[in-house]
Amino acid sequence: MSGQSQRLNVVPTVTMLGIMKARLVGATRGHALLKKKSDALTVQFRQILKKIVSTKESMGEIMKNSSFSLTEAKYVAGENIKHIVLENVQNASLKVRSRQENVAGVKLPKFEYFTEGETKNDLTGLARGGQQVQQCRAAFVKAIEVLVELASLQTSFLTLDEAIKTTNRRVNALENVVKPRLENTINYIKGELDELEREDFFRLKKIQAYKKREIERQLAAAKEFAEDKIAEKVSLQKGVSINSAHNMLSAAMEKDEDIIF
Repeated sequence: MSGQSQRLNVVPTVTMLGIMKARLVGATRGHALLKKKSDALTVQFRQILKKIVSTKESMGEIMKNSSFSLTEAKYVAGENIKHIVLENVQNASLKVRSRQENVAGVKLPKFEYFTEGETKNDLTGLARGGQQVQQCRAAFVKAIEVLVELASLQTSFLTLDEAIKTTNRRVNALENVVKPRLENTINYIKGELDELEREDFFRLKKIQAYKKREIERQLAAAKEFAEDKIAEKVSLQKGVSINSAHNMLSAAMEKDEDIIF
């Protein structure tokens, strides 16, 4: 959507022009900030993706070693080692807790494991296979650490993915819809105000021309009225008609002009 043929339905006034310019400035600043936020989230997204790839590559080897350690422990200590371990364990010693990390305004969930209490497995494998049981436990503890880290990375990965999509949608909306619409509205208001200014200028010229013609008409009427008064006075003094008096005045005026020039 280009937005070139779109504008807001507003009244073209100077006040509205100022409001549209202020909104355009705000939209430009918001677009710049969201663009920077999108870039920061993309950088973090790529870093987490690299960590996920490396963690998954190491997880295969770690899970293989832990499974092999369990097989060794079963072979040395016997198949009943599983029941013995379960009898000795009352509560989990490894636990997981979550926290939030703020990245460019986006809260990413982070999981971390911690040890709580002591593991009561001192007598496990006392008869035989004690060393293999401890090695098996250490291998699975390491596997749990990797799984917790991978779960944290993948959860952050999904959260960042949604945040980047939302931010990019807002950036595109500001860039392709909101800003062009505001710019078209500003251009429309400017055009309408220029047209109104030209109309006012033309109206003023018409009014001035009308006033000038009216003044000239009034001056001509006053001059004609004065000439009529003088002609009437001359007619009474000389005892001639009004037309003759007008002719006498016209002749006198022409004579005066000849004398002057």
